[in-house]
Amino acid sequence: MKMSSVKEISADELKVGVSRVWIDTNNLDKVLDATSREDIRKLIGLNIIQRRDKKNHSNQRLKKRINQLSKGRRRGPGSVRGTKYARYPRKRRWISTIRALRDELKTLKEKEAIDRATYRKYYRTIKSGSFSSRAQLVSHLKTESLIKEDKNENNTSS
Repeated sequence: MKMSSVKEISADELKVGVSRVWIDTNNLDKVLDATSREDIRKLIGLNIIQRRDKKNHSNQRLKKRINQLSKGRRRGPGSVRGTKYARYPRKRRWISTIRALRDELKTLKEKEAIDRATYRKYYRTIKSGSFSSRAQLVSHLKTESLIKEDKNENNTSS
């Protein structure tokens, strides 16, 4: 039997591709004398014909790249794919802003720095998109004199 035929039958018996069949070169005469599948099964049993391990792809480069990205590297203009809003959608930006502002308003209400009516009014104002940050909201409330100063805060600063 030809070597290619032996390899094909061996691959079929081992349930792998032809490229993963390994034949011991020291016993080529036995391999070439094999005339049937039964003979090839015997050679497999004697470990003259073996199955090679799969070649695995290394993740080392991927891990290095991810590590660099976590440090903020590899993010220059040449690496930018997608528009500004594909990379950071308007809706996600809106959600993070609105949650921060509502959280600030809630903490002010819980500290009793603002009353319920002010809370309700500014909750609606925030929804309209009037404020872009916590600092801007607090600054506005102070200029409108709507934040009540704590007695404790006045004593600690004096």
